[in-house]
Amino acid sequence: MTRVLVIEDDPAVRRGVSLGLRHRGHETLLVSTGEEGLAELVASAPDLVLLDLMLPGMSGLETCRRIRAFSQVPIVILSARDDDVDVVVGLEAGADDYVIKPASTEVIEARMRAVLRRTAQPASSDQARTTHGDLLVDRVALRVLKHGEELALAPTELKLLLFLTAAPEQTFSRQQLLEQVWEHSFHGDYRLVDACVMRLRAKIENDPRNPRYIQTVRGFGYRFGPL
Repeated sequence: MTRVLVIEDDPAVRRGVSLGLRHRGHETLLVSTGEEGLAELVASAPDLVLLDLMLPGMSGLETCRRIRAFSQVPIVILSARDDDVDVVVGLEAGADDYVIKPASTEVIEARMRAVLRRTAQPASSDQARTTHGDLLVDRVALRVLKHGEELALAPTELKLLLFLTAAPEQTFSRQQLLEQVWEHSFHGDYRLVDACVMRLRAKIENDPRNPRYIQTVRGFGYRFGPL
């Protein structure tokens, strides 16, 4: 059973999401503001957060940023705002996925499960710990260290790095990354990939504007290295 914190100010949406998830065996914790969401996150330690952007008081974006300041809990934004700017800004704030309302419970649950699986990937025995420049990637402990210091990576950031470092110098298209990391089998939203790469570069690169690790292959996608 997954414990889901739903931060949503619309009572009807909050109730509908809760009923749908509970019907599928999940536990839901319901709050209507970002401030309440932060307090509930600390008190109840949910497995995942469903977060609306349009909240009274503290905005959903600010709530997302504050959560990321102390927690790597998976965050899925659930919002009616579908403009490119809104989606990109939400992802850059630290969300792992972005679902546009209205969305069925089946879609919400599928995206939740995909995010939760990103931190439960099996490690190959011959590449359990690999070193790439200043980075140490531990696939068994699901940890990444830079200069010996552990990096705080969100679930999607971690899975993207694990995937890319498993095949150094191999170029992957954005669609391939969507399918393998986000588990979106349809022709998906490449903004998810680009925003996650940007966040990951900010954490692992010495100079994110001149990346050493995650390199862009223009017009196609990304690759890890060469270093």
